[in-house]
Amino acid sequence: MHRFANPTQFMRIADAVYPWAAGLSLILFLAGLPIALVTSPPDYQQGETVRIMYVHVSSAWLMMMVYGIVAANSAAFLVWRHPMANLVAKASAPMGAVFTALALITGMLWGQPMWGTFWVWDGRLTSTLILFFLYLGYLALGDAFEDSERGDKAAAILALVGSVNLPIIHFSVEWWNTLHQPSIIKMDGMTVDKSLLLPLFLMMGAFTSYYVAVLVLRLRSELLAAKIRNARMSQVAVNQAAQPAE
Repeated sequence: MHRFANPTQFMRIADAVYPWAAGLSLILFLAGLPIALVTSPPDYQQGETVRIMYVHVSSAWLMMMVYGIVAANSAAFLVWRHPMANLVAKASAPMGAVFTALALITGMLWGQPMWGTFWVWDGRLTSTLILFFLYLGYLALGDAFEDSERGDKAAAILALVGSVNLPIIHFSVEWWNTLHQPSIIKMDGMTVDKSLLLPLFLMMGAFTSYYVAVLVLRLRSELLAAKIRNARMSQVAVNQAAQPAE
């Protein structure tokens, strides 16, 4: 793992992955969207409203996967001082916040026709809202200190503490009496009809490969910004050293 701490070596692999991830995302979106929104059958209970599920479930899967990535890389940064782990976490967090917001919005749009209300304070919805605030807190803490390293450490600690919310989100439907539907994949099999699985998995794959492709782009931007900051700091140091002593 430590050999990937070299940004050049890490980005060499990331740049090789990027065209495959971007291409796969495009193909899966082109294949999945028409099936999900047009040709897939309506649900016998939910009717056409079930089409929201293809975006909602995909967003919910990404919001949890991305937070797991943020937390794991935050641990690597705190324990091993892995610089690229910190950059991966920082580059992933804004996307995770967007996926969480999308999951909340699509869930509310689905809840109105199915439950008669946009929001209920059940376990899964509440814990998902907490996850959204954890993402926002991570982003805010990273910029809250003049010393960027202190901000990165504080954000990483928050990410690790907040990771206890992931199993709460997943198991909340089983732990508490809730209106929310159970998870799609359970130990005893699928909880949706097989006719709905193809568009669902296509959309989940499209969202996942999209995240990977955008992550590579954001890492390039983070590394370029770091180079610019280092160059400015070096120039300031040179200018200060060149000034005559009083």
